[in-house]
Amino acid sequence: MDIRHLQYFLEVARQQSFTKAAEVLYITQPTISKTVKSLEEELGVTLLDRYGKQVQLTDAGHVFFRQALEIEKSFRSLSSELDDLMNLKKGHLRIGLPPMVGSSFFPMIIGEFHKAYPQVSIQLFEDGAKKVEADVISGALDIGVAVLPTVDELLDHFVFVQEKLNLLVHPSHPLAEKESVALHELEQDAFVLFREDFALHDRIIAACQQAGFQPRVVYESSQWDLLSAMVAANLGVALLPETICREVDHMRVRIIPVIEPVIPWQLGMIWRKDRYLSFATREWIGFTQSMLGNRE
Repeated sequence: MDIRHLQYFLEVARQQSFTKAAEVLYITQPTISKTVKSLEEELGVTLLDRYGKQVQLTDAGHVFFRQALEIEKSFRSLSSELDDLMNLKKGHLRIGLPPMVGSSFFPMIIGEFHKAYPQVSIQLFEDGAKKVEADVISGALDIGVAVLPTVDELLDHFVFVQEKLNLLVHPSHPLAEKESVALHELEQDAFVLFREDFALHDRIIAACQQAGFQPRVVYESSQWDLLSAMVAANLGVALLPETICREVDHMRVRIIPVIEPVIPWQLGMIWRKDRYLSFATREWIGFTQSMLGNRE
């Protein structure tokens, strides 16, 4: 039994005639008669009382007719919703954004995407890049933004930011007037860092260790503006991406490029490469690529 069989039966019941039903459906009468007969044999009941060229529903036929109507209605609704999805009239996106990049890059993009696809709802989750990456892998998120490179081969991505980290110090700091600093010069300083669920936390500690010292971390936060305020209060130094440094109050802190080594900061849109991507998700990828650019 498939939906076509139900539709044939329903039309015969409506027309009370195999001949008229065949004309409406543009199929031959033997075809529709054979289909209805196979339905009756499969169900083990007589659905139609045949007399001459007229047919009437039996008691079982009335029961089956009501249920078949509901099934056909559900099928038409399903087809319409799938059509809406394919034409991006509807959909839902779960997007993970690290707090420090959400406000810098995405309000305008989300607004433009909503204008283009008003029936696609967007649910935003603000978490550190490591948590976003884990949630995309698990399927809790459809797509997210993470610091590259990612650690999992299951993820695909495109790059939209390629920057480096700068040093933030208090204006009274001994290095405040330098044009650039080497990382090992910060060995005696206290550090304020992003929390452990942020990719930059591990990236900065690893860079310091490679430079020959273990950083002394005095404070951790999920908010870049709070880290900047801590530096302005002369409680420690911070390493922040160039994008964030442009938002910092330059009167209260000094921003200095870090060399030896340069610490790269790449942001990418990530998604599972081995899973089905919804129509809305695929369109979001293309839409953001066109607005942000693919910088690989």
